[in-house]
Amino acid sequence: MSRRHKSIKRFSAPDPKYNSELVAKVIRTIMKGGKKTTAERIVYGAIDELGEKTGEDPIQVLDTAIGNMKPKVEVKSRRVGGTTYQVPVEIRPARQLAMALRWMLQYAGGRRGTPMPKAVAAELLDAYKGEGNVIKKRDDTHRMAQANKAFAHYAW
Repeated sequence: MSRRHKSIKRFSAPDPKYNSELVAKVIRTIMKGGKKTTAERIVYGAIDELGEKTGEDPIQVLDTAIGNMKPKVEVKSRRVGGTTYQVPVEIRPARQLAMALRWMLQYAGGRRGTPMPKAVAAELLDAYKGEGNVIKKRDDTHRMAQANKAFAHYAW
């Protein structure tokens, strides 16, 4: 009998402005201390800036950028016979999104001297183009999994 629970899709209300669940998820990720209005201001400002800089539909740009940021595989430590192996495992879609948004927030916050909406927009624009800090982090994660492919048979 498996100990893993089946994942339950929780209801997620779309945001009021764009009627998008993805935008609502980004807002919830950026929100700190329950300050949803501040998080909305940051995200909507970033989306507006994306639209201005690309001249395309900002929600499409956001979707593509986040899709580019998502890692497909990661390594997890697995202890076998006194030795710890880094075992590559595929990542569930919900975790892929969570990791991508976490990394984006981390690198946007690291851009000192830049207002947060502009920093988030810059990270998303870089990811849309396939470059930047988040893409480098994703590639490093993939490279680590590729290097440890020999231990894939230890995956559980």
